Amino acid sequence: MEVILLERVANLGNLGDRVTVRGGYGRNFLVPGKKAVPANEANIAEFESRRAELEKAAAEVLATAQSRAEAVAAVASITIKANAADEGKLFGSIGVTDIVDALSAAGVEVERREVSLPEAIHHVGEYEVSIQLHSDVTQNIQVIVEAE
Repeated sequence: MEVILLERVANLGNLGDRVTVRGGYGRNFLVPGKKAVPANEANIAEFESRRAELEKAAAEVLATAQSRAEAVAAVASITIKANAADEGKLFGSIGVTDIVDALSAAGVEVERREVSLPEAIHHVGEYEVSIQLHSDVTQNIQVIVEAE
């Protein structure tokens, strides 16, 4: 299935690119999510007439993400206190929700889907967590887990 991208899609292409994707990916993810339209004559003509408008909207979204990244960078690190055993193993774990709550308490609003945590944190220590605010904007923060 050939589609025209209406925004930048990671590992696929940029705004305006005509790419060939598998049918299910196009029909079930790209088109319903308004990330792409099928590449037919009518859609190509409509896209070309709206190209400047779409590029302006994409630039605004990128600028907003960059300003949010600066706010996250200003925090630099967050400390989360949790119950832990003497060896440093936590009773439970620190997950994405805990990190989002700690960032909210620090004055930075992020969504759960923007926090990239490879696996839950089960031990006391320092961890590097990536926050992807846009497909082109990623900011890392330091998460310090301390025992109560």
